[in-house]
Amino acid sequence: MSTKQVSQAPSATEGMGLFERFLSLWVALAIVAGILLGQFAPAVPETLSRFEYAQVSIPVAILIWAMIFPMMVQVDFTSLLGVRRQPKGLVITTVVNWLIKPFTMFAIAWFFLMVVFEPFIPADKASEYLAGAILLGAAPCTAMVFVWSYLTRGDAAYTLVQVALNDLIMLFAFAPIVVFLLGVSNIQVPWDTVILSVVLYIVIPLGAGYLTRQAVIKRRGIEWFDNVFMKRLAPVTPIGLIITLVLLFAFQGDVIIANPLHILLIAIPLIIQTFLIFFIAYGWAKAWKVPHNIAAPAGMIGASNFFELAVAVAIALFGLQSGAALATVVGVLVEVPIMLALVRIANKTRHYFPEAEEVKT
Repeated sequence: MSTKQVSQAPSATEGMGLFERFLSLWVALAIVAGILLGQFAPAVPETLSRFEYAQVSIPVAILIWAMIFPMMVQVDFTSLLGVRRQPKGLVITTVVNWLIKPFTMFAIAWFFLMVVFEPFIPADKASEYLAGAILLGAAPCTAMVFVWSYLTRGDAAYTLVQVALNDLIMLFAFAPIVVFLLGVSNIQVPWDTVILSVVLYIVIPLGAGYLTRQAVIKRRGIEWFDNVFMKRLAPVTPIGLIITLVLLFAFQGDVIIANPLHILLIAIPLIIQTFLIFFIAYGWAKAWKVPHNIAAPAGMIGASNFFELAVAVAIALFGLQSGAALATVVGVLVEVPIMLALVRIANKTRHYFPEAEEVKT
């Protein structure tokens, strides 16, 4: 393959479907629809809230599984056999995602929500928003990173390995990190509640996704799985996400109407954190002379969040009406425009990184 053939990166939205391309718009529309539903048809959320088991909303749990399951089906754990192929990139991914990102998210969110914005946000609400930010920080991206990797001409095989590795780490690290940081924030959450959330929204979907993937591929083959099964399954995640957000904002309507400024204030630390984590990973990759097709996805996976999981756990731990749930949804709202900005930065700085591995066949 010649250099000329790969000189042009995909356009900013070329690799994105309609849902991903306009995700911020869909979230904004879900906010409006949810608020209107809560104000003019309050019986709907009130009725749905009655269907609970062990303080878990059954309708919301079903919707969250619909969001998460299609992502887990994509994870190919056999890709971990290639873990040694780009060890520097995986070291960067692992250290940034699990030893840096959760703690910088906590520090930045605490500083802004509890100190800088103290005159504008009541202390109890600020604590809830901080909890939501912590949940976002402890959940590195699982699905959308494939889009960001494609848009920066990242190594697809490497991206698959880093997602599989992070999902495995998430099984064991998510709960301890969340409990520790919530505890530091004086937000007490019982261990059994956190573990139940991890089982419901990580272990079960991941296990079901793996078994489904293996069964479908064994019966129909990998080509049918990729080109038919996954395309049929693709609409399930956006439908589940949008309906969940409508319900969430049906419960949050009064809070938002009374405090519209809060959404902007929550967004500020989340945006700062996103840029910081990207540049930590991306700068580290440059210092280590990692090729750009590895450096870009290494930066993207930490900068973006597994927001579906964060929303799910926030609802499970604190409820649909909580500030924590609202904060995680603000993360959804700002993610796409910020990540597209980082894609452009990565593409414009490509010439600072080694290119040899991208242009050889």
